[in-house]
Amino acid sequence: MGEKCVTEDSKQTDTKEKEEHMCSTGETPTLQELEEILHSAPRSCHHVDEVWPINIFYSCFRFMSHDKFGLWQMGITHVLNASHGKLCCKGTDDFYGTTVKYYGVPANDLPTFDLSPFFHPAAEFIHLALSSGGNIFVHCAVGVSRSATLVLAYLMIHHGFSLRSSIRCVQQKRWIFPNRGFLRQLVDLDYYKAYQLL
Repeated sequence: MGEKCVTEDSKQTDTKEKEEHMCSTGETPTLQELEEILHSAPRSCHHVDEVWPINIFYSCFRFMSHDKFGLWQMGITHVLNASHGKLCCKGTDDFYGTTVKYYGVPANDLPTFDLSPFFHPAAEFIHLALSSGGNIFVHCAVGVSRSATLVLAYLMIHHGFSLRSSIRCVQQKRWIFPNRGFLRQLVDLDYYKAYQLL
């Protein structure tokens, strides 16, 4: 049912490791288990990382989101701003012009903020970008919590990954750490998807 997370790193793994990236209908992980997985990953601090083999890039706001020439050089056709309208992350359709489609999510990086209503619209935006042959740039202020949460939700919704597998897939390319509130919302999504498959 679920697709494999295939990257250059994972092409060399054995069958058991490959199966780890498949959607699992097993138990949904606890917050503590998820935080242990997140803490165990190496800390990478690249400006921009391609986190999915098919053209999902993401970064923190400071380095790329307002560099129209840099985005053009990367072939970016879509921008998903997970901190739309916030002090450090002002972005609009007008700024990017007609060659880049823009979707802004006005999320606060607080455990009390409910990001879950944006899971499906953001996942659909990412899916439409990739299915049209485009490249999508996903960002927030720091590039580890809000944007990471939306990319994880996309992998769960459109590729059938479990939450655990989604995290491990993204961690191969970028260090992420969604806040506890967002992790709870992803756990709920994971549980709901697993329940649907039973």
